[in-house]
Amino acid sequence: MADIKYYDVILSPVISEKSMAGMSSKSYTFLVHPDSNKIMIREAIEKMFPGTKVQKVNTMNLKGKEKRRGNKSGFTSKKKKAIVKLASDSKEIELFEGL
Repeated sequence: MADIKYYDVILSPVISEKSMAGMSSKSYTFLVHPDSNKIMIREAIEKMFPGTKVQKVNTMNLKGKEKRRGNKSGFTSKKKKAIVKLASDSKEIELFEGL
């Protein structure tokens, strides 16, 4: 867990109707590394996007879905999702401006 760098914590943004609606209140949703914690996510967002100040981080662990191919069954990989709420005086994240 100590080997995770801040650019490895944030994997990708989540683009959905619900996450786009939350952008008006400065809430952004990201897929993050499953071993990361809230402090690591906060530091990664503030380092990756200068001028942003994180107010709150909520995380969700998502189990893998069961998949079957013929006679064999297994699970997809687990994921972790983070909803990051920025402070009111913080700059918005430019990644989502064109959407």
